Amino acid sequence: MPRLTVNDRPVEFRMDPETPLLWALRDAANLTGTKYGCGVGDCGACLVLIDGEATKSCLISLAEAEGRFVTTIEALSRDRSHPVQRALVAEQAIQCGFCTPGIAIAAAALLARNADPGEAEIKAAITNLCRCGVYPRLVRAVQRAGRDMRAASGIVTPAPAAVLAPASAPASAPASAATPENTAPLPTSN
Repeated sequence: MPRLTVNDRPVEFRMDPETPLLWALRDAANLTGTKYGCGVGDCGACLVLIDGEATKSCLISLAEAEGRFVTTIEALSRDRSHPVQRALVAEQAIQCGFCTPGIAIAAAALLARNADPGEAEIKAAITNLCRCGVYPRLVRAVQRAGRDMRAASGIVTPAPAAVLAPASAPASAPASAATPENTAPLPTSN
């Protein structure tokens, strides 16, 4: 019988060792936050953390997970207070919610490695499929969660280097004076 640690609890599954971890979690452990999406590892809905790495649970058997530490969305934070979960809500990066657990797991794994990822790194790490198309908001949510994590841990990110050399800066800024041309409301974007 395969033995592993699921959400910090030792578990022995009385199932065929070749059963995909996804089905053991959903059917035997009643941890239904991990979703079945495609069954072939393309969509990312079934992501869990295995020894801290985001892993597609539809592609790993109980035998392969034997002795390892598995964290599902249910244990990312019991009260939904994990910075990733809060940022997904704050940035409105959740629509139907089906893909959200896998996305949250992928983002948490990324931020555990790098709490200040750039847009390209976020897109490379979070390849989950989302039918609702939350991708632009997802990038903002991960960046927000990273800022929250850095602030909570006391890590200060250095300011970006100046683009304009101080000697090249104008002595005065005429655009800062209020004129009819520069007091029109700025356009807003969504």
